[in-house]
Order: sequence, then C-alpha cells, then structure tokens
Amino acid sequence: MTSVSEGAAEFRRPSAAVPPGERGATRIADRVVAKVASQAAREAVGSVTDAARQYANVVVAHETARIRVHVELDYPTDIGARCAAVRRHVAERVGALVGMEVPEVAVHVERLHSAPVQGTAQGRTR
Repeated sequence: MTSVSEGAAEFRRPSAAVPPGERGATRIADRVVAKVASQAAREAVGSVTDAARQYANVVVAHETARIRVHVELDYPTDIGARCAAVRRHVAERVGALVGMEVPEVAVHVERLHSAPVQGTAQGRTR
C-alpha cells in the first residue's frame, strides 16, 4: 500500500482494485418488488375491467420475498387454475427481474366480474 500524507492525517490507498462483488450492495426497495409483482399479476390475469384495483403486498427479508397479490377475476372461470397461474407467473417474473427467491405467493381474490353474455342487452331493460 502507498500512503499519502496531508498534514497530520494520513490516507492509505489500496494497491489493488477491490473486486466488484466486494464493493457494496444493491438494495431493492419493497415497493419496487411490489410493483413488479402487481404488474406480473396483471399479465397473468389478462382481461379484467379495472386493472388498477390489482395490487401486491411484499415482505422482503435478505434475498427472499414473500408476496401477497390481490386480484379480480372474470366469472365464470376456474378460480383455482387462474390463481395457480398467477402464483407461478408472479414467482417467475419477480425472480427474473429482481433476482430474489420467492418461496411464497398468496393470491387473494378480491372480486369476480361476470362476463357479459353475447346478444343480451346491456344496462337496464324494461
């Protein structure tokens, strides 16, 4: 190591560069992980009238994220299969985009929207 003296204080510069893996850490905020999870849930659900009602809550500890996603689904549908698809897609996307392990994705169905039947009148009828 070389040393540089400035008055009474002495500063030492390392002779070799610090490897990139040891320079510091990147911290991803919980709200960023929640936004990625809610977007992934929107992608998995597909056609829903108001996608703004879908959101996610996230708890991040170390390199793992536990996620709770709130969604709205069309009715009639296979709710179990749709929730499994949402769970799988959210875990894959958060893992790929954020680089965290996702051991748990809880899917909470907030509301079911009935699909309009073809050929029927919309709104009120007398």
